[in-house]
Amino acid sequence: MELNEKQLIGHDEQRAQLRQLLREGRLPHALLFSGPDGIGKKMLGQMLAAAILCGAEEAPCGHCESCRAMRLDSHPDYYEVLPESRGKSAKIIRIEQIREMQTIASRYPVLSDCRVVLIDEAECMNEAAANSLLKTLEEPEGQVTFILITSARSSLLDTIISRCMPMAFGMLPLDGMKEALIGRQIPDHEAAELAALADGSLGRAIRLYENGGLMLRDDALTFLEKLPAMTMEDVWVQAKTKGELDREKLMEWFLYLNMLLRDMLVLYEDGASQLLYHQDCRQRLAALLSGVPERQIFAMLTQVRETQRRLQANVNLRLQLEGFFIRILDCRKA
Repeated sequence: MELNEKQLIGHDEQRAQLRQLLREGRLPHALLFSGPDGIGKKMLGQMLAAAILCGAEEAPCGHCESCRAMRLDSHPDYYEVLPESRGKSAKIIRIEQIREMQTIASRYPVLSDCRVVLIDEAECMNEAAANSLLKTLEEPEGQVTFILITSARSSLLDTIISRCMPMAFGMLPLDGMKEALIGRQIPDHEAAELAALADGSLGRAIRLYENGGLMLRDDALTFLEKLPAMTMEDVWVQAKTKGELDREKLMEWFLYLNMLLRDMLVLYEDGASQLLYHQDCRQRLAALLSGVPERQIFAMLTQVRETQRRLQANVNLRLQLEGFFIRILDCRKA
């Protein structure tokens, strides 16, 4: 686990607040970090955990036994809860995971003076897991600090939110993201394009680079270009092809489709706008406008966003995709 604070980008205000709370010994027993995916919330949570376990006033020293154990991912007093996916089902944090965490968190610390539990993607808890965690937050056993990480705060129980100190995080600055990508040996021109496409999320930019996300973006744009001539036979082919993608890549494809449609709306208002996500696709997007009324773009956006929401749950992908492509065809005919 990386303990170098220089790896973090942005969020200066939140980092200063956490340092002050540590320095003054006022850190609460539960914190909730909320904000978009891929902006460093978990990394900052791990840094905070390292500082707590180190006993440092503001930041982990990086040299003591506790910091060495954190760096090696072997600290006996630090525990992470992560969502699990079984097959093609959506990722879930199950009650069994929370119960295992509760057992470990209730034990006496081994190396430090306390324990720290980090729950990543806390919005993935099912109802039983969330209710079980709530009881622990209400009556924590022993010296334990909980750090909950989420990109969907509204999906958490209000009672869980009320028992945590909330800390909201925003998007990362474009220049900082570009520098970070260049620091990962990504060429300048690619770094600039990835930073623009990632919408303030460094994690998303890195996934784009590593997983061929630009190819998914180009596929989504090609889909929009071919949509006017699409037949029902094409619908079944598209549903079959997209249904064979893993869930994460499928969600990315829908993300790019969403962004491309949004860019088309921007171009409707101002053909010279610099606010496009996909500046390099300006001409291709502009060429689509003549055949797509603005109302159809809004209708397609509605279908895309509804399907994105449905894909977060355990649904039959093939059926959902067939329904989506049929509705998109209907939007183009409306």
